[in-house]
Amino acid sequence: MSSAQQTLPEARYGTSSDERADRKLKVIGAVLGVLLLGIVGWFGYDYISGKNAFSGELIASKVVSASEVEVKLDVQKDAATGGVCTVRALAESGAEVGRKDVVFAQRTEQVTKVFTLRTTEKATAAELVSCAQR
Repeated sequence: MSSAQQTLPEARYGTSSDERADRKLKVIGAVLGVLLLGIVGWFGYDYISGKNAFSGELIASKVVSASEVEVKLDVQKDAATGGVCTVRALAESGAEVGRKDVVFAQRTEQVTKVFTLRTTEKATAAELVSCAQR
C-alpha cells in the first residue's frame, strides 16, 4: 500500500472561512487605526496651535478684613482677544461668601490684575473658578 497525501485542490473549493474572517478583521483594524490616528492628530494640532487660548492663574490672595479679600490674578491670552475670569471667596466651612467676574479687555498677551473681592462674612481663601474667552 502506498501512502499518498490526501489534500484538497486549493483553487477548487474557494477560500476558507478563516481566511475571509482574517481579511475582514484586517480591514476593520485598518479603518479603526486610521480613524484613531485622525482623532489624535486633530486634538494634537488644536493643542499645539493654541489659537484663542485664554487661561488664568490665581497668584496670591490675602484676607484684608472681615468683608474683603485682595486677589492677584494672572492671565495668559491672545493679544486680540478678551475674556472674563470668575473668582470666589470661601469661608472656613467651605461655603462661598463672595464671587466676582473680572473682565480682561487689554490688548496684551499677559495681564496681571490685583483687585478686592467683597465678602458677606470672613473668608479664609480665594479660588479661581473659571476663565473664558469672550
